[in-house]
Formats: sequence, structure tokens, C-alpha cells
Amino acid sequence: MSTVMKVVLAIVAVLVIVFGFYMVDVDVTDEGALPDVDVSVDGGEMPELDADVGSVDVGTETEQVTVPDVDVDVSTEEADVEVPTISVNPPEDDNN
Repeated sequence: MSTVMKVVLAIVAVLVIVFGFYMVDVDVTDEGALPDVDVSVDGGEMPELDADVGSVDVGTETEQVTVPDVDVDVSTEEADVEVPTISVNPPEDDNN
């Protein structure tokens, strides 16, 4: 694997981690409780969580770009090419 490919994969990994923190909004709706500690131990209670997760829409759209002509001469021509699109929608903040 070339160095350029390793750098690109590292950048993509960092972006995925950053989007992981950006796209999740976790609100603790119930604090939970520790068990009572005495001769007879009662079970504790797990906290209730409400997690809102954002959405990512990935698609394509047609763009016109300049591409080289494959003949022996190095002239260029314009062609329609499918390019990726991305739409990132973070969760709404319920604390307002």
C-alpha cells in the first residue's frame, strides 16, 4: 500500500471519528441509582437514555468536468460524470 493511500485512509478514519462525536446527541433522562448496601442487597437501576442520531444522505449528481481526450493529441473535451454528494444532518438539540 502506498504512502498516499495510507495518509488518505488515516484522514478518512479521523473524519469518521469526528462525525461520530458530531452526529450523536445523548441525553440522560434518568440518573439511575446505586444499590443499597446492607445485609440484603437490593438490585440497582440502570439509567434511562434518550439518544438522537443524525442522518447522512449519500448520492450522486451529474456534473460537467473537463477530461482529457484519449487520442494521441492531448486535447480535452467536456463530459458528464457522476460525482458523489453528501448531506449531513446533526440531531436537533432538545435542551432549548
